Amino acid sequence: MSVMTEPGPLGPEISLFDYALSLHQRDPNSPLPRDGEPYPDEEQYRRRSRRDVPEDQRLVGVDVAAILDAHFARADAPPSELVDAFHDVDVPIHRNEHIAAAALRADAQRVQRTGRWLVRHSGDRRSAVVGLALLAVDWAEEDIPLIQTIGLLSNWFGPLAADALRRRHRGGQEALMWLAQRAAGWGRVYVIEALCRGSASSKARPWLLRHSCDGDFLNGYFAGQVATSAHLHEAITGPDVDDDLIDHTGRLLKTMADCGGMGLTLEHYPPARIALDAYVGHLSRQPATVNRYVDAAMIADHLARKPAERLGCTPEQRDRLVRRYLAVLDREDWCATVRAGHDPDSDFFAWFAGNVAERLCLRAFTDPNAEKS
Repeated sequence: MSVMTEPGPLGPEISLFDYALSLHQRDPNSPLPRDGEPYPDEEQYRRRSRRDVPEDQRLVGVDVAAILDAHFARADAPPSELVDAFHDVDVPIHRNEHIAAAALRADAQRVQRTGRWLVRHSGDRRSAVVGLALLAVDWAEEDIPLIQTIGLLSNWFGPLAADALRRRHRGGQEALMWLAQRAAGWGRVYVIEALCRGSASSKARPWLLRHSCDGDFLNGYFAGQVATSAHLHEAITGPDVDDDLIDHTGRLLKTMADCGGMGLTLEHYPPARIALDAYVGHLSRQPATVNRYVDAAMIADHLARKPAERLGCTPEQRDRLVRRYLAVLDREDWCATVRAGHDPDSDFFAWFAGNVAERLCLRAFTDPNAEKS
């Protein structure tokens, strides 16, 4: 799956689409730097006034829908008339039923043409979002590259791009995976969540089980969804277990151990004990790395501090799990690896040594011969 590769001329009136494509072509396999911010319309966006968001959330999008109804009521009104039409209204960046209804009330082909034009040519983020919302009510596969490209500006366009791609029955999953690898921040959350909604028996499952958690704090919002929708406990206890799956399982479990208030935690994940047990079994046969050490230690610390019943196991089972994790962490090769590989001047390891390592009495940090952290 690839995005459109021919941007228009770059200049003071550059469209957001061309801007995203130009940045993407500089590093095609990574997220845009700072999500592309500041966008080309930044000064205009900040200067233009807009109405406050309605107190009644049920009214969000009503103003946008009214503008669309008036536009589509005139058969000769060109899409370009909408470029400056939304400056003074609140434009939601998520799927909105009022906007979707306005699109469904109009001629489908005209809605599609209008959505395509706004996404492809608008230099104003609000009208480009409305264009993407129009495309999100349709299923046309030929719009996938357009949606992917604007979705690279993921903090603004990620939610609707994820929704629009999920509706494409052919090519949508591949397009979502492509975008997930090139999105960051909040936009990536919505793309991963869209993948989770249809991942149980899809092409996305292996990717979700190995690459969805990238270490960002926001992973806490979807880690539990990945574990449940991709059937983590079946994968980590199955026959096709590789290092990428093991390492990513550690990231998932570590994230779920401490994401209360964000997403599903180990406490509310029924197969938690199965996954925790299988993970440490595989971990004991892996070579040591600093990242593996840290993930395992943070999981063990969580297990040691939480009541057993909140992890779906008995106190005896919980204590056995903690001992198994510590047995790996205190092995000489693992201790030597973390002593040699951690950065004693980093804020993270200062916190880790004074909290996790101290609570667990980890030998790598308590041995008199260990380097001071």
